[in-house]
Amino acid sequence: MNVQQFKRLEQPDPSFTPELLALWWDFHGNWDMAHSQVDHLSGKLSARVHAYLHRKEGDLWNADYWYRIAGEERPTYSLDREWEELLERLL
Repeated sequence: MNVQQFKRLEQPDPSFTPELLALWWDFHGNWDMAHSQVDHLSGKLSARVHAYLHRKEGDLWNADYWYRIAGEERPTYSLDREWEELLERLL
């Protein structure tokens, strides 16, 4: 699956990881469902998606915390680019 195929999905694939589900819900405009997919997880990849979601929400203090947990810095580029890069990493 590539980014364009992912974007065209009307329903998430049952095999999606929580991180992919979070990006799918976020793409479909449901931040709360996206957040609930990764909020309770502790891995670095989950933390990275969690950081993106808080950056999108505008809660930069919280986002920076999750970027640190993920071992990465907050990007200076657009949220759209960050979402696509995360999706490519996960696919």
